Amino acid sequence: MKLGCCYYPEHWPQGIWADDAKRMVEMGLSQVRIGEFAWSRIEPNPGQYEWDWLDRAIQTLGDAGMEIILGTPTATPPKWLVDSMPDMVAVDEQGRPRKFGSRRHYCFSHQRYREQCARIVEAMAQRYGENPAIVAWQTDNEYGCHDTIVSYSEAAKMGFRRWLADKYDHVDALNSAWGNVFWSMEYRSFDEVDPPNLTVTEPNPAHVLDYRRFASGEVVTFNKLQVDILRAHSPGRDMIHNYMGFFTEFDHHDVARDLDVASWDSYPLGFLEQFWFSDEEKLRYTRQGHPDIAAFHHDLYRGCCAGGRWSVMEQQPGPVNWARYNPAPLDGMVRLWTLEAMAHGAELVSYFRWRQAPFAQEQMHAGLLRPDSEVAPGGDEAALAAADIQQLGQIGETAKSVALLFSYEAAWLFEAQPQGQSFRYLELVFEMYSALRQLGLNVDMVSPDAALDGYKMIVVPSLPILSPSLVERIAKRNVPVLFGPRTGSKTADFAIPADLAPGTLQQLIPIKVSRVESLRPGMAEKGSDYDVTRWIETVETELSADEMVNDGRGIIFSSGPVRYLASWPPAPLIKRVFAAMAKEADIATLDLPRDLRVRQLGHVHFAFNYGSGDCDITDHLQGGELILGEALIKPAGVAAWTAA
Repeated sequence: MKLGCCYYPEHWPQGIWADDAKRMVEMGLSQVRIGEFAWSRIEPNPGQYEWDWLDRAIQTLGDAGMEIILGTPTATPPKWLVDSMPDMVAVDEQGRPRKFGSRRHYCFSHQRYREQCARIVEAMAQRYGENPAIVAWQTDNEYGCHDTIVSYSEAAKMGFRRWLADKYDHVDALNSAWGNVFWSMEYRSFDEVDPPNLTVTEPNPAHVLDYRRFASGEVVTFNKLQVDILRAHSPGRDMIHNYMGFFTEFDHHDVARDLDVASWDSYPLGFLEQFWFSDEEKLRYTRQGHPDIAAFHHDLYRGCCAGGRWSVMEQQPGPVNWARYNPAPLDGMVRLWTLEAMAHGAELVSYFRWRQAPFAQEQMHAGLLRPDSEVAPGGDEAALAAADIQQLGQIGETAKSVALLFSYEAAWLFEAQPQGQSFRYLELVFEMYSALRQLGLNVDMVSPDAALDGYKMIVVPSLPILSPSLVERIAKRNVPVLFGPRTGSKTADFAIPADLAPGTLQQLIPIKVSRVESLRPGMAEKGSDYDVTRWIETVETELSADEMVNDGRGIIFSSGPVRYLASWPPAPLIKRVFAAMAKEADIATLDLPRDLRVRQLGHVHFAFNYGSGDCDITDHLQGGELILGEALIKPAGVAAWTAA
């Protein structure tokens, strides 16, 4: 695995570039990302390219031995371009334009903006495509950051109408699929269909789901436009995009089909603060991040590209600036996060950023260097991690074990019709993933369309639209599989199946969901050693329940290797179920302390201590030889060993 950083030569005097590059190499870094926000410096006026500074930056970094990932600057179109076509910006759900003054001020559907993107990308590719220092290209930056995937602009409206006409061919088919006879919502032509915003009450959920599908497809074609140009002028270089954490606004699997490497931007402390985690968890892990946040995304994005190639493009090196509260990482965590990415098979961990900026929106975001160019704590830990990586050397790959199916479409569907404020798809998936990790299991997160050959155990947290092909593939595997609540509860057109939920899954398990309930906070159905909260289903079946709540309703049913969970997953229960499934699959499990996580890569086992106290892993070594760290792992410590 290589280490790198994000660098902005346009932010600094040219006189320090060479020293910066030299210090990067001395710290153990070998790759650097540049250029992704530099459009106004590359083209300060329409058609007036200023290449000299970028030529010198690339030459300086390359001469120092740094490999360069060059970003296309389309996330930050310059003011003159926005002024030339003001309708290129996205429009929010309230009909307000997302104006110039920060970043990501464009609508994916605006065709003239796409033409301008193609022009600047081609100009860059023609100039630098064959440059030996350029090893990869990053398209744009963080598609969708700041809620910019779903736009309600005129361009998006017209694009959506074309998309609908292509999908349904005739408006009568659309009316039938959406159930528009309800509330007299029928259309006479596709030209009458508007985006699903600013309605008096909630819009038709089928309308919303199709709009989300359309918006996701716009990202796919926008990305492909750039990739095709770059491949034509820069053969042999990797194509990369940097995804974000806990972000589902577009289908990352679809975008990744045109990429070589899926990367993501890892900010464990910011994500802990900003998302659904309890106050107790936020306090317990305030300087470490939840033990499963980083790993969750490592495993998710490893499943995006063919061959499982993935990287961390931005790694948090210290306090960030954008969360509600921004503590500093516990000493050792930057090193831990780096080595944990290695344990999950990353090709690169790149720190954001090289030097903390003393100006503009991100001046409070730490870097590897302070604004005065002194090394920050994150820089010291990056150097330590570089030494660890060199010591560990090449490790290899790990055999398939557990597949967890992740669906972006499921997230859109539940957002359109949650049927309960606390039913969050991402949180449901995360809780099941965390339960698997607490058993010491290696997890691959894959698309519902992925091949499942070789997996010994399959977990489907929820898949409301269940394709017959997936049911067929799972039936052929004949391995333990769990389907979570609301699986098979909708057709592709967002209707209740004629034979009720779980729809086509009834081919594998003879159950029928006759009623569902969402439970407000404070409500719970008691089980043996757990409470069912948030969601519970009433199931009709002749099967005996494997598990029941106290009122007699079954919540887990099984038929052969197939299990169905008819509730939100109570933590003690789901962990017990996964342990039983792993035993059936002949997969070894561990009883890990709450704050300890392990991961196997090839012949090497890793352990990571996310707690505030020491953690003894002697029992887990099983006679293996320690090659990094000690059996008594300090807080934020890492150990690695080879099996006996």
